[in-house]
Amino acid sequence: MRIMMKTEEPFAFAGLYDTWTNPAGKKLHSCTIITTKPNEVVRDIHDCMPVILRQQDEALWLNREHYDADLLQSLLVPYDPAQMRAYPVPSIVGSPKKRCAGVHSRNS
Repeated sequence: MRIMMKTEEPFAFAGLYDTWTNPAGKKLHSCTIITTKPNEVVRDIHDCMPVILRQQDEALWLNREHYDADLLQSLLVPYDPAQMRAYPVPSIVGSPKKRCAGVHSRNS
């Protein structure tokens, strides 16, 4: 399935990124995309969906100086389904065999 905005504009997911240094000094970088319950567009496709940020909330989400947990948590809701659409795509789109089409090693 392809899930997109009806306007076809790009959109941002709410995510978290962190770097941790273990006692030996090795850094570990990690990230995650935050999910929420599905809206009406996604409900028949999956039991959860990424949190999609409204454009006007992106700067707030990315502001490292903003620590209002209640305000930030209020952004973690399903996106307005009236602004989205979904439609099926051919199964070849998700095929691992086709992800590197056109890229071949010298040994292939």
